[in-house]
Amino acid sequence: MESGFMAFAKTVLNWIGLFFVLGLSILIVIIAVVYIIDKTQKKQAIRRNFPVIGHFRYWFEHLGEFFRQYFFAMDREEMPFNRAERNWAYRAAKDVSRTLAFGSTRNLTSTGTVMFLNDQFPTLEKNAVESQPVLIGPYCRTPYLAKSFFNISGMSYGSLSKVAVQALAKGAAKAGCWINTGEGGLSPHHLSGGGDVVFQIGTAKYGVRNGDGGLDDDRLKEVSSHPQVKMIELKLAQGAKPGKGGILPGRKVTEEIAQIRHIPAGEDSISPNGHPEIDNVSDLLDMINHIRDISGKPVGFKTVIGTDAFLFDLCEEIHRRGPESAPDFITIDSADGGSGAAPQPLFDYVGLTIKESLPIVLNVLQKQGLRDRIKVICSGKMINPSGVAWALAMGADFTLSARGFMFALGCIQALQCNKNTCPTGVTTHDPDLQKGLVVPDKAERVYHYHKNLVKAVGMIAHSCGVAEPRGLKRHHVRVVTETGLSTPLNKIHPYQENSIPTRKL
Repeated sequence: MESGFMAFAKTVLNWIGLFFVLGLSILIVIIAVVYIIDKTQKKQAIRRNFPVIGHFRYWFEHLGEFFRQYFFAMDREEMPFNRAERNWAYRAAKDVSRTLAFGSTRNLTSTGTVMFLNDQFPTLEKNAVESQPVLIGPYCRTPYLAKSFFNISGMSYGSLSKVAVQALAKGAAKAGCWINTGEGGLSPHHLSGGGDVVFQIGTAKYGVRNGDGGLDDDRLKEVSSHPQVKMIELKLAQGAKPGKGGILPGRKVTEEIAQIRHIPAGEDSISPNGHPEIDNVSDLLDMINHIRDISGKPVGFKTVIGTDAFLFDLCEEIHRRGPESAPDFITIDSADGGSGAAPQPLFDYVGLTIKESLPIVLNVLQKQGLRDRIKVICSGKMINPSGVAWALAMGADFTLSARGFMFALGCIQALQCNKNTCPTGVTTHDPDLQKGLVVPDKAERVYHYHKNLVKAVGMIAHSCGVAEPRGLKRHHVRVVTETGLSTPLNKIHPYQENSIPTRKL
């Protein structure tokens, strides 16, 4: 019996030894082949000078995208979102405790720091009220009574996976906020939750384009007739790439996406950098009114602000035509926005951030007597309550977030959005990777993230002594200057008065 066992063990060891030698031989052959390839190739100096081991440089560089945020970055130093910001979003989405101990890790004396001014007699819970719905599009056949001041910004099906869009749609419906389709067209996944949808028309007119890439009125009528489509947004520019159209790599243009967009499958989907039909503010108003006449629904435009000259020209043309010709809303995107692919020069250097552009837009509209007519929506890195509260205090009617809701879906900021390799299934069309995103679970997280952010903005408002978030005003905020001391926001951006009388709505 024992000798039989010893013979068996010896056989097993022999086989292990054989496999080890075989494996080692294969490894040596692979290393030799890689060595020869590296030494003879002429494109990468590191590999040519340091064959085989040079590959570790690229491997570590790739892994750094995933791990630097966990092992090397401090809580408040990483970009585009630091660990503290992301962790708040994660905890809000999971509906777990968002309290911390031992004091803030935020530097409260650095230039630009926003501080809300607490009242000595804060609003008691019994006196707090919810923000009331706001009417958009008073001259439309079908105005929109928007319920929430915090909504989901434009992210197209294509940039996002179908399971991500489904989770967002279902979560938005439960939360009572709208979801913007992004420029990729209206998909069944946007409608799957049964909630409110804002349909975006980009420069390529995806979903409502004709064979030449222009606007197809019949397709527009069909899309806008859907009862869930509440508003239409004409996109002139977005924060990640002002002056550049949308970019969707061919590997992400599936058959379904191609059918929705009315483009060929498997080919890069690159939008024009502007609308060929729109060269000036007169053309812009013509297009807005054309879309509104066909759809009967509120129509506005989305852009990144460069100068205020455009706004003054727009207001002048509106006054010439009459207030009914005005866009029903303007969506301002921040230069530091962006959830998808964009060229780095545009990411880093073009356009104004929302901290400058929002007060510019609000002040011009107020001085031109159009503030009540045109609702102002803003977006740009608003994933935490403080950013949303600041925007409302500045005077915005609504705020949007894209990446905040991506964090709610499980995004880990792996920076793989444009590569179809997103490890959490949010921005990939790889079925194996999409399996990690379970729609019912993530829809609940979207709902909780929205609920807890709105609740936290209300907490800031109540601390400032007002009954609800839209009660926040500029005088409730101070901003730290280069002296290390703060100054009132209403001194930096004074309240404006209407200088052009207009008839009431």
